[in-house]
Formats: sequence, structure tokens, C-alpha cells
Amino acid sequence: MKVGYIQTSPIFGEKEINFDQVTELTFKVKADLLVLPELFATGYTFISKKEAESLSEGLDGQTAEFLKSLSKKTSATIVGGFIEKEKEDLYNSAMIISDSELLGVYRKLHLYYKEKLWFAPGNRPLKVYEINGVNIGIMICFDWFFPETARSLTLLGTDIIAHPANLVLPYCQKAMTTRCLENRVYGLTANRIGREIRGEDNFNFTGESQITSYDGKVLSSAPLDKVSVDLVEIDIEKARDKKLNKFNDIINDRRKEFYLR
Repeated sequence: MKVGYIQTSPIFGEKEINFDQVTELTFKVKADLLVLPELFATGYTFISKKEAESLSEGLDGQTAEFLKSLSKKTSATIVGGFIEKEKEDLYNSAMIISDSELLGVYRKLHLYYKEKLWFAPGNRPLKVYEINGVNIGIMICFDWFFPETARSLTLLGTDIIAHPANLVLPYCQKAMTTRCLENRVYGLTANRIGREIRGEDNFNFTGESQITSYDGKVLSSAPLDKVSVDLVEIDIEKARDKKLNKFNDIINDRRKEFYLR
């Protein structure tokens, strides 16, 4: 299976320009799964909820239509972030599209910093999508900080965690080697680059998008300051074998009766 990330440098509020950047980066790209960053079409550093709302969309908006087109062009299942509006609430969400069809939407469970001022916390259970025999789960950016997210997706049967991100803390890329190792799943972290200075905030995004193997090895790491696309062939069956050795199975060995809930 061929999987990859698309590392972008979005311009705040300029959806069409950001779509064009992705189109250029994916020229002639063919894959089975591609992951885009969190909020890849809008930028991240909002100064008010009203501003975030002005860039929000429903499930039939510009971003959905663009990702359907990208899915068709690349032959890939696509996971990408957007601002979802439902009634009066905004969500930091990611949609999953395959064969030009919207399969579902994940809403970020763990909001970081001022996201709590603009977005409602995710209110839907974690879910795994089975596409052509492969199980794909989604988490967004700061969700990585909570190991329960990746473990829950693993218990649901995921083979690959698609991880759209706008990372500003310096820890995630290294931590994903542990997340993938402790769950024996693949991870596709699609980060962005660039700097956004808006209002009181000055964010420098860390790049280094990463494909992490079920055994904790880094299969691909993007530059920290350049837009980038990379693809890697992976063996899904490796993620389905939860045995660390002939005596230890990381799922069956759990001592749930001693864990706090």
C-alpha cells in the first residue's frame, strides 16, 4: 500500500491559493492514502470566533469539493482538515474522502490553547473506516498528547492513524514513534510549515511531517521549512500482528483490571 503526506505552507484565509498549492504539490502523484495538514485551506491563527466562522463550511463546501477532486486525480483516499460548522457550533475537523465520496468527519477531541475559544470540543466517538480492506483511523494534532486516542483507535482495529496537524510544540514527531510502537500501527502525521503572526500570537510551525512504522521506525521525515510530498510503501499485515515477541502480545497482555478508567 502506498501512503503519503502533503506538507503545505498555507496563506491565512486564502482558500483558493491554498488549494492551488496542494494541486501543484500533487501533480502526477498517485497513492492509496494521502494526508493533508489540519486546517490546510484556512490557516490556523484566528483572532476571533467570528473570523473562524467566516472561514467555516458545511460538508458540501469548497474544501469538500476540492478534496473530492483531489481524490479522483490521485486515486487516493484523502484525509484533510477544515473548519466545520454545524448550527451555531464550529469544530476543528478532518474529513475522509475516498473514490470522490465523503465517508465521514472526525471532530478534534483535545483542543489546544485558544482553539478552546473558537471551537467546540469533538462530540463524536472515534471511528475506524474500512477502505479496500484497510482500516484507517483519524486524530488531529494535539490528540497525540493523549495516548488514549491512539490506543482507542487501535482497539477499534485501525491499521493506520491519519494525523492532520499544525504543530508548534517540538515533541510530536518523536512521540509518534512511541505511539506507533506501543500500538503497532502506522502513523501518517501531515504537518505544515511557515509562521503566522496575528493578534497576540506568533506561531512557528515545525514541519517535519512524518510516516512512522508499526515498529517505531521513521520511514519518512519532511524538511522543517519546505513544502513537501513523500510516499512510502507499507505492509498493512505487519500492523495486524500485535505480538512483540513469542511471549508478548501488546493487546492481550493488558491488565485492564488494574487500570484507572
